[in-house]
Amino acid sequence: MHPSIVVALAIALPLTATAAPTWQNVSSEPGKRIELDRTSIKREGQTVEAQSRMILEKELIDIRSGAPYLIIEVVTRYDCTARNANTIKRTFKKDENTIVRAEDLKGTDLPVRSGTLDDKVLREVCRPPKESQADLAAKANEAANQLRQANEALLKKELAKAPKATPLKTSDAAPAAAEEAPKSAIPSIRPSLKAAAEANLPKPATNPAPVETRPVAQNTPAPVAKPPAVRRPPAAKPRPPAPQGGYMLELVRSEPTRPTLPVQWGYEGAGAPENWARLDPRNSLCASGQRQSPIDISDGIKVDVEPVRFDYRPSRFRIADTGRTVEVFLGDMSFSLTGKTYTLQKIAFHRPSEERIDGRRFDMSAHLIHKADDGQLAIIAVLIERGNENPFIQTLWNNLPLEKGLEVAPPAATIDLDALLPTSRNYYAYMGSLTTPPCTEGVLWLVMKQPIQVSQQQVDIFSRLYRNNARPVQPTNGRLIKEGR
Repeated sequence: MHPSIVVALAIALPLTATAAPTWQNVSSEPGKRIELDRTSIKREGQTVEAQSRMILEKELIDIRSGAPYLIIEVVTRYDCTARNANTIKRTFKKDENTIVRAEDLKGTDLPVRSGTLDDKVLREVCRPPKESQADLAAKANEAANQLRQANEALLKKELAKAPKATPLKTSDAAPAAAEEAPKSAIPSIRPSLKAAAEANLPKPATNPAPVETRPVAQNTPAPVAKPPAVRRPPAAKPRPPAPQGGYMLELVRSEPTRPTLPVQWGYEGAGAPENWARLDPRNSLCASGQRQSPIDISDGIKVDVEPVRFDYRPSRFRIADTGRTVEVFLGDMSFSLTGKTYTLQKIAFHRPSEERIDGRRFDMSAHLIHKADDGQLAIIAVLIERGNENPFIQTLWNNLPLEKGLEVAPPAATIDLDALLPTSRNYYAYMGSLTTPPCTEGVLWLVMKQPIQVSQQQVDIFSRLYRNNARPVQPTNGRLIKEGR
């Protein structure tokens, strides 16, 4: 074979090892379509990892690089049982072959809402794979083989139980009776040096040796014979404790060990914010990240920011006490900014406010956590101060769960999320992170400049549940902050 052909084959062989993506259309909507790469699906129990992409009809501008893109490819890990999704890699492309920006994410599991694009992909990847005829035949053969082995094992067990014709000696009766006695649980074993030493000592003879006779002196009176002593069986003595060391095997009872529970992240004690990165390697950004939240918002540049277009309306809700905060889940809500739509995932409350404005901290804050189709997170922060009673908050507090870890879904109560927003929709904007582990960065923060009011009693109610569940402010590290004029 010609050497050049050998070189060409050597170069081509590695390329054939990796299958090219096989994109399948999952959903088509005005302005975009969603495709799934079937060759990328990896299953592990109820967890599925898959690559999908969204192809846009019109270009969008990447907020990081400023370059336009039309395709967003993401690698997402889905929990099919809990219906959660966690985006672990994201790639922005101008076209099929031109990458604008790629990033690895240490995201968090977020619930997948029904009817969203994530929901359509989740339904597709979590569908049980169809088995071929060869797979079904192999499973049938394996089941038949297991049944045959089970039958053989059962036959051997029954044969072992069959009585033998060997006569039983008298000396064997005691061991046999001991074997028939019920046995206790098998104890653990450890060596005994004392038992080994006692085993090596000579044992006394069963029958005593005859007494040697000697001639008796003339002046010595003959010994008087004594009647034989009546031997009585010795009284039963308590069994001595087992020896404590050595090389012989000794039976002892082992104490059960109690498992050590891992420390969970929280806001006080060993799980406090300063220890988050030590509790789990996935929380490393909590200590090493350079764009962490919350921050003390100050020295922002005053500009004409684009108005946020809210699509909030009355809806039924679910409220949960997670053990770290109170969370609220609503129907389909969203807002739009710079040509991108962000869908509401949940609302979380903090006391005191995690954000500070020129050093000032507020009584509470509400975080409205949203997610775009490309996986980017955006959080609208509403600052809360003491004042008049708030009907929106009161409706939530009226339906608080009675215990931590529980969730309540009132059958008739509704809330209007628009009522939680202040009258003025002006805001601060900066790039930050989640304020809870794993402290994922690349989050767009919109902090409302005008606070809303709640009564002192409403603050006290939340304080009885969570006196402090706010992460301390993080270094700004020269980040640009925009302030609406």
